[in-house]
Amino acid sequence: MEYDEKLARFRQAHLNPFNKQRGARQHEQRAGEEAPDVASEATLPELAPGEPEFHCAERVMDLGLSEDHFSRPVGLFLASDIQQLQQAIEECKQVILELPEQSERQKDAVVRLIHLRLKLQELKDPNEDEPNIRVLLEHRFYKEKSKSVKQTCDRCNTIIWGLIQTWYTCTGCYYRCHSKCLNLVSKPCVRSKVSHQAEYELSICPEAGLDSQDYRCAECRAPISLRGVPSEARQCDYTGQYYCSHCHWNDLAVIPARVVHNWDFEPRKVSRCSLRYLALMVSRPVLRLREINPLLFNYVEELVEIRKLRQDILLMKPYFITCKEAMEARLLLQLQDRQHFVENDEMYSVQDLLDAHTGRLGSSLTETHTLFAKHIKLDCERCQAKGFVCELCREGDVLFPFDSHTSVCSDCSAVFHRDCYYDNSTTCPKCARLMLRKQSLFQEPGPGVDA
Repeated sequence: MEYDEKLARFRQAHLNPFNKQRGARQHEQRAGEEAPDVASEATLPELAPGEPEFHCAERVMDLGLSEDHFSRPVGLFLASDIQQLQQAIEECKQVILELPEQSERQKDAVVRLIHLRLKLQELKDPNEDEPNIRVLLEHRFYKEKSKSVKQTCDRCNTIIWGLIQTWYTCTGCYYRCHSKCLNLVSKPCVRSKVSHQAEYELSICPEAGLDSQDYRCAECRAPISLRGVPSEARQCDYTGQYYCSHCHWNDLAVIPARVVHNWDFEPRKVSRCSLRYLALMVSRPVLRLREINPLLFNYVEELVEIRKLRQDILLMKPYFITCKEAMEARLLLQLQDRQHFVENDEMYSVQDLLDAHTGRLGSSLTETHTLFAKHIKLDCERCQAKGFVCELCREGDVLFPFDSHTSVCSDCSAVFHRDCYYDNSTTCPKCARLMLRKQSLFQEPGPGVDA
């Protein structure tokens, strides 16, 4: 009974917090009708000592209800189809414009607008059960598992919201796109071109003109022009062709032709297709500098030093192949990232030239050269036993073909002191003895000699 009495007193003394005007009118009418019973406070039940009294007949009690927490959110938040969501978004945008700048209500409306747009995007691109692997135009697309990474679709040039959208990445060329854009991909995978025809365009920006492209994008064939109508024409510095803004995002890359001809490493604008191709080709040793630009070694000192180090490493390779300790220590794996360095001294990759320009390649090769020489000349007795003695002076320490003060015969691989070799003759004495011996063996017997 005590609880019922308190509830009756509360209902009498307070307005309806959910509808203030209507509640006030109902309260006045109810007060007039029930005046004989409840109009006087004296007729109310007495409260127990120590309990709070409620004397708020003329104002709403402050229960945190001054803000509109119970009204319907701006923008039809419960909309379920695309048309309703679009209408709700327009309403929410209008409300944001009408509200005071930097106000709390405007900030709340902006948050509602973001949620509405995410919901609209989710309806346009439902996260349905799609296959994990899709093969299309030699692309091998894998469905991404990450939901927190924000990427950009290479097909439609819009953001991929990984939290609510399904998206794929090609494992060959790293082409990214929405699941809804997969069937719109028209360009084959760049890795197939790298596998079948791994070579660079070595002409600097070979431009042919927009008329040769029929004033269309070189990739998607969309209409373009230099005036920007209907779409801006953007030139790729690698291919020299023109692309639309969807196929050319003004990405920057180092151009191989400018490197080998001008030793120019300044990044320039390239199309998306060229960017992926150059990224896949950057570590491939396909540049034979002696044929493309032999004069480059006369002007770039770093290349001369690197070529000498590579030649020395090739001379060290036979020692390691026949040395058990070197094979167990896997010394040649020091160059596993540049396997072509232990195969020849002529081929270079763009990454090699980049590292040579910055100085990283020279310092790295010097450390490797020192490690290899230390094993052969100091650490391994087997390798030391394979050294040479100068056959001209027969003096001094044991010689190795990679020493800086030695000369090596290209025919018999004999090693001599450089000073001894050039002071005596330009012909290897060991090869000369071999030639004389061959001549004596094949010389015809004279008259009176039994055959």
